[in-house]
Amino acid sequence: MTYVLFEEAGKLATARVMSQADASMQIELGSGKRQKIKLQQALLRFDSPEPQALMDWAQAQQEGIELELLWEFAPEDEFGFEHLASEYYGSGADARQQAAVLLRLHGAPHYFSRRGKGRFRKAAPDVLQAALAGIARRQELERRIDAHALELEQGRCPPGIAERIYALLFKPDKNGPEYKALALAMRRSGKGALQLLRESGAIASPWRFHMQRFLLEYFPRGTGFAEQALPRVASDDLPLAEVRAFSIDDSATTEIDDALSLRALPDGGTVVGIHIAAPALALERDSAWDLAARQRMSTVYMPGDKITMLPEALVQAFTLAEGSQAPALSLYVDFDPQWRMRGHETRVERVPIVANLRHDLLDAAVTEEALSGDPAAQSYPCAAELAQLWRLAQVLKAGREQVRGRPERNAGVDYTFRVEGLEQGEEHARVDIVPRRRGAPLDLIVAEMMILANATWGGWLAELGLPAIYRSQSGMGANLRTRMGTRAAPHQGLGVAQYAWCTSPLRRYADLVNQSQLIAAARHGRTAALAAPYRPKDAQLFAVVGAFEETYKAYADFQRGMERYWTLRYLRQQGIEQADGSVLREGLVRVDGMPLVLAALGAQDLPRGSRVRLRFGEPDLLTLEQPCHVLQLLQDNAAQPEAAEAAEPEEEESLAGGLQLAVDAADAAEATGSAEPGTQAGAATAPAGAAESADLEDPEAQPAQHAAPHLHPGTPAPAGN
Repeated sequence: MTYVLFEEAGKLATARVMSQADASMQIELGSGKRQKIKLQQALLRFDSPEPQALMDWAQAQQEGIELELLWEFAPEDEFGFEHLASEYYGSGADARQQAAVLLRLHGAPHYFSRRGKGRFRKAAPDVLQAALAGIARRQELERRIDAHALELEQGRCPPGIAERIYALLFKPDKNGPEYKALALAMRRSGKGALQLLRESGAIASPWRFHMQRFLLEYFPRGTGFAEQALPRVASDDLPLAEVRAFSIDDSATTEIDDALSLRALPDGGTVVGIHIAAPALALERDSAWDLAARQRMSTVYMPGDKITMLPEALVQAFTLAEGSQAPALSLYVDFDPQWRMRGHETRVERVPIVANLRHDLLDAAVTEEALSGDPAAQSYPCAAELAQLWRLAQVLKAGREQVRGRPERNAGVDYTFRVEGLEQGEEHARVDIVPRRRGAPLDLIVAEMMILANATWGGWLAELGLPAIYRSQSGMGANLRTRMGTRAAPHQGLGVAQYAWCTSPLRRYADLVNQSQLIAAARHGRTAALAAPYRPKDAQLFAVVGAFEETYKAYADFQRGMERYWTLRYLRQQGIEQADGSVLREGLVRVDGMPLVLAALGAQDLPRGSRVRLRFGEPDLLTLEQPCHVLQLLQDNAAQPEAAEAAEPEEEESLAGGLQLAVDAADAAEATGSAEPGTQAGAATAPAGAAESADLEDPEAQPAQHAAPHLHPGTPAPAGN
């Protein structure tokens, strides 16, 4: 019986010869499968031993064949494997010995290059040395990867991995040795990347972990600004407005975008001035600082800190600080004595700011009762103006609610985060979470004035045929959709015909773009389309809309995550082990007195609105998990039906997805081979920001946080702007 050793698809195999033609051969594999091969594929024919016995012997024998010796024996020219077998074993080399040499040659491409049909050519000396050096480097790298993986498994973190920890977790080079070592340790230990690195002491600071995770993605080159000259604006050439404007913000606000003024008319009407800081006067489209702002898209807010969209010097040049006469874009709205709008006018001018009111200092004094009483009897500044604006705000709100078809909810609480001592280190920092009633009078005044400005300016730009960045909302319930676009469309949630973000140009790029369009409209009127920075169907404007929406959401998610981190820190700091809360849905419970929504064990089957007492476990500040279970059912849904109606789905913030690490089980298996059955190499996942959400864009959220950068809940842009 005749057998053949043949090559197919770069691999060697043996089979029994069934028949042979002029150019082909019918063979039968050891599995019983029959197939046809070309004669040129047949490298060695033999009668004995059996094919499997030949391959077993040759495989074992070829390991002992010295490649260096084969390379020395090999001729300089092309040669066949049988020739080299005769040189190595002698002229009587049998089939097993020839197969062993063939296997050795076939598996050493750095020594011998294949020429086809069992023929080879030895590598040139310099090529061989380079190849051997490369093999040595790879072997050393593999040893280092294995050693680093072993260190991780043993609870030690190699320096190379410690230096690249954040890049490894969130933006890794999957071909790098550090990544491969981490993936190998994951596969062998069955642990997730975060668990391995935590156990090895690589993550010493949870706060730094969350910060670096965000900065790596959105500020890889740091949060500083490039060294370049600040733009100048000839503000002295602008007319000085004959008003006494004042702003209303949180004490922590430095980017004061807006201010208000009033002027009485002889017929009993009132002109309300809404004055917006005007950085667009200096930031021309595609200028260096415009590009810098476009790259950031928004100021990033977080408890204890912020990353501004514009450099501090530029912010200070345009912020509406008390005592300044800052350049501003002013909207003057003419109301009759019954607060019906009669017209509006937009001007570019300098506005004298007489006061920066701080609502966290005035909320206790500026109440509904005080605003409805005699302004002369009040001790707070601008009492008469605030009383009039309060009446106007109620009229505007009622008008919007009529369009909406339902009232806005005023119930609820917002939270202000105050973090002190962070500069001394995370562990030394102290956080205070201060509750604040949603819908306070000062909040409502600012929110309604900003809605008025954004809706009025949005309609004016549409009337002039100028593109702008709009937010629209339509649909009902689960089908409610909020979109951004360049054309005016109704905002169902706010109850306005159109809504364009225009009132926060110091901290939101969409507003800065819209302001540049408004300045062109104010200066050129009906011919503004010829002078505006952005023309209809401008491709760059479409790109800005998409990039802004994506970045703005990412910043908001980061802010919520950091607020959740500090809330968990607050629980530990205050030694809070139990708290009451209300069941929302699917086992989620909103904790009383703090911005925290948790998945509570034992709440899954409780009806919405049930009052429960929770017991907290130890929080995980890396994954932002807070274990808890229902300790006691205080009151069920039937006993307190109003609790079920107090919160609607739009206000709930579901538990966010956990930490999305770039090293997961699939990567570990891909990098190091298939994982063993039953091993769990995936990264840890956990909620990254479960808390209430109150955004002015939410049709059921009361506009409650104007310019307080650290209020919770919210997004990088405070509601009302």
